[in-house]
Amino acid sequence: MFAFAPRARAAQELLKNGDLSKGAGGQPDEWRTEAWINESSAVTFNWTHPPNGGPGELEVNALKPDDARWMQSLSLTEGWYYMSAEIRTENVAADNSGATISVMEDGVMSAEIKGTTNWTRVGLYVHVGKKGADVEVALRVGGFGSLNSGGAFYRNASVVPIEAPPAGAQQVYDLEKIREAAQPVPIGKPFSLVLTYLLLIAIAYAGWYLFALQPPKVTRAEARREAKRKAARQ
Repeated sequence: MFAFAPRARAAQELLKNGDLSKGAGGQPDEWRTEAWINESSAVTFNWTHPPNGGPGELEVNALKPDDARWMQSLSLTEGWYYMSAEIRTENVAADNSGATISVMEDGVMSAEIKGTTNWTRVGLYVHVGKKGADVEVALRVGGFGSLNSGGAFYRNASVVPIEAPPAGAQQVYDLEKIREAAQPVPIGKPFSLVLTYLLLIAIAYAGWYLFALQPPKVTRAEARREAKRKAARQ
């Protein structure tokens, strides 16, 4: 469950307000909330912090099974990243996805914390391809299609660039491959698709050509009116 300590590429923290010390009116700077069931009867969100501006905590309290999270958007360039947070839980059910730090992509999450626990640091390793990537980092209870209940508390969240994951690291993800796998796959081989398109074009052209060759149809009423006009001119 404990995450390896990776070697950072540089002393550069990318997550804004990761220590949760800044904010106002019950809302930490740079963070927002989302939930699959976003109702007060289903989930509550809290931010607690010392009055002197010291490190704070975020809370997700899923009163009913839910996928609920505090989130922050990041734009990442090519390379490896280590995302981590300290998490403790209260009565998080064991059946579905527990408390994690996640990226809002299919299954990209840290080790899951469930039950009632003390503070534990967990993390995940994400590789971003040459084009870079916009990601949503989430401090989360539950997951997509895996709703869960219970309370989770988060502190000291972090996203840092690293050289590479340590040997034997768990929760390692290649974001570019995950996104490519999620794209819809065309049915059939490329050659058969080209033939299909050519056939459709040929059918459309043949229909247009036959229509052009056929004289326009004339109704009986139009024929009678035309006959009368001819008789009047004679």
